[in-house]
Amino acid sequence: MNAPGAIRTVTHRLLAVVAGILFLASAVVMNAQVQTQTTTSQGEVSKQATVERGEVVLVDGNDLIVKMEDGQIRHFANVPESFRVDVDGQKLGIHDLKPGMKLQRTIVTTTVPQTITTVQSVTGTVWHVSPPNSVILTMENGKNQSFKIPKDQKFNVSGQMVDAWGLKKGMSISATKIVEVPQTAVSHQRSVTGQMPPAPEAPPADVPILVAEEKATVPELAAERLPKTGSELPLIGLLGLLCLGASYGMRTLRKTL
Repeated sequence: MNAPGAIRTVTHRLLAVVAGILFLASAVVMNAQVQTQTTTSQGEVSKQATVERGEVVLVDGNDLIVKMEDGQIRHFANVPESFRVDVDGQKLGIHDLKPGMKLQRTIVTTTVPQTITTVQSVTGTVWHVSPPNSVILTMENGKNQSFKIPKDQKFNVSGQMVDAWGLKKGMSISATKIVEVPQTAVSHQRSVTGQMPPAPEAPPADVPILVAEEKATVPELAAERLPKTGSELPLIGLLGLLCLGASYGMRTLRKTL
């Protein structure tokens, strides 16, 4: 055998080996394959808004005490630093709140009904079947894998639909399993607005701020008068007797001298 002929022979053999390997690889891949696809469909969206109103009573660090509109006292502990209140276009944090401020929290709850549909497709070669409960298929890695057979599951065998009782070892089959799971997605969106406490009312312009204190007048007490118990005639008579007595005394004194 000449050299060129030997080279051609070796080349043909290598190509055959490579083709055989590719064929075996494709055959293994075709043995079994599981594909899962999940989709989500949405229903009608509903929204509900809840409004809560209250007045700031106390701010102590990151703790907030609010008197609600119905009179209930609520304690909001550990309010985060990221908390913001929209007051006249300004974003105020927890440390900017003051007693007397009016707060309003609006909670918008969005409810979205959803249906999650999972489609699982299986293709492979039947290795063993235990109808109507399970079937063992040869996987693409050469290993066998067991599958539970759902109730009323149908299998596609060369274009014909058969149940678990129609499966035989060595059959190439494909099956599709569809599972629908309803659920509800709920989300909450919160926003807080505020209003500064009203400024104290200024006094009217025509009323003086300081009013002079008026001293209370104490009425003078009228001089007490003695009660009138008799006339003045006895007093005059007494004085006359005293004068007569004095005159008589003077006359006696002269005669003695």
